Amino acid sequence: MAKRPAGPVTPRGLNHLVLNVRDLDEAHHFWSDLLGFQQVGELHQREDDPSPMVMRFYSGATDDLSHHDIALVERPTLPPPPENWSMSAGECAVNHIAITYPDQESWKQQVEFLQDQGVKINVRIDHGMTHSIYINDPNGYGVEVLYDLPREVWGHDIDGALNYARFLPTEGDEVTEETEYVSDFS
Repeated sequence: MAKRPAGPVTPRGLNHLVLNVRDLDEAHHFWSDLLGFQQVGELHQREDDPSPMVMRFYSGATDDLSHHDIALVERPTLPPPPENWSMSAGECAVNHIAITYPDQESWKQQVEFLQDQGVKINVRIDHGMTHSIYINDPNGYGVEVLYDLPREVWGHDIDGALNYARFLPTEGDEVTEETEYVSDFS
């Protein structure tokens, strides 16, 4: 008989996230047309299902490890989103969702695209381990759009990097300007 584990098994990571949304087409526009996720499936309801739901599934870059990254479930009765999104005073159960872009150049292109589409950038932060902008989806969920800095920059002091925040401009060309990496987070 195999020995039972004494504690939890460490997972590989998060497989996917399911979000309730008021309007599936509006949410599709945000997650697909603005953030670049590809719709990979849709839940087809059976006629005998006592609690039908409308649901769509989306993936980012394909790594063959996951069937989808985000799923959206239409729930028209959700309360309206807060008027202004705030990381520290949010009224949604989910504080924010972080979307990673592969490198600084792809991040800059994505941020410029979002600006061209009129998406409001709530906050831009150099976190010490990432450079991030924060936007929100039509349902009020905060979305962090980021790229990771090289591990050499922050790996020696993860706690210091987690506690570091340098706020940067949120409008105009300055949003995507290069900034120097910080390696001393004091």
